[in-house]
Amino acid sequence: MNTQTNKIVRFHETGSAEVLKIEDCPIPEPGEGELRIKVEAIGLNRAEIMFREGQYLENPQLPSRLGYEAAGVVAALGPGVSEFSIGDRVSTIPAFSLSKYGVYGESAIVPVHAVAIYPDNLSPTEGAAIWMQYLTAYGGLIEVGGVKADDTVLITASSSSVGLAAIQIAKMIGAKAIAVTRGEDKRQFLLDAGADHVIVTNKQDLVDAVREISDGHGIDLVFDPIGGPMLQQLADAAAPAATIIEYGALAAEPTPYPLFSALSKSLTIRGYVLFEITQNPERLRLARRFVYDGLQSGSLKPIIDRTFSLDEIVEAHRYMESNRQRGKIVISV
Repeated sequence: MNTQTNKIVRFHETGSAEVLKIEDCPIPEPGEGELRIKVEAIGLNRAEIMFREGQYLENPQLPSRLGYEAAGVVAALGPGVSEFSIGDRVSTIPAFSLSKYGVYGESAIVPVHAVAIYPDNLSPTEGAAIWMQYLTAYGGLIEVGGVKADDTVLITASSSSVGLAAIQIAKMIGAKAIAVTRGEDKRQFLLDAGADHVIVTNKQDLVDAVREISDGHGIDLVFDPIGGPMLQQLADAAAPAATIIEYGALAAEPTPYPLFSALSKSLTIRGYVLFEITQNPERLRLARRFVYDGLQSGSLKPIIDRTFSLDEIVEAHRYMESNRQRGKIVISV
């Protein structure tokens, strides 16, 4: 029996970042179809804040671990696992329930279907910052949205890791990427990240700016994690027969349905979550190949905003909630 211990992050009640506690716990052994990773880096995601608060798609089973993305080295294999070997450099895919698994800590048990080799040209910090953002953006833009070369894509919350991934994927396939942000301070950063145009909503009218940029045509695909009253503006900015992908609910206000815009333009307003991709083996296979090839070629490159130590997990969550980040927040273990 393994009597060694390691540090993991758990919470015993839902609430603010302060509920996160670093605890010494025995190192568990993987079960059937599982493996254990010695964690080197952890990528943070807004879904984990919602889970910690009790506001996510599933409820935590307290005391609860959390965390979808980690990069590290395979340290132990459970029964029936033959796809990987001890010592393999791997990262985790968000393809499991947070109420059962979590990767915040010095080691993590994960199901084998949620583990992937990441390209050798990436560091562990970058390896922990790829699957959530790129699979989410790939699924929304390519698999569900059907974006093609020369289409125009509008990306809100564009300085988030998923927003930046969407910019890169749009450019990779030859589409035009229009980034939307609230503050002027992020304009140049988004242009440097590959956006063709940046709309600053604190200074510009969104619909007027889109009309000018698109010569009156409008947007072919909108990729939005916010919702709320802004959905009406997005519908007004959309081209006839456009698709609006809603993949989040960051707005605190209700989200009225833009009925007349949807009717007059024959719009498709589509709810989408990453699990549509990660829970379908064939979709996940295609998505993994697309992302891996893009990363290996350099067409896709994760942008790291800031790294924290594991002991700074509360501060890291507070920083994510501040919305100041430009790219991925990573914990170095």
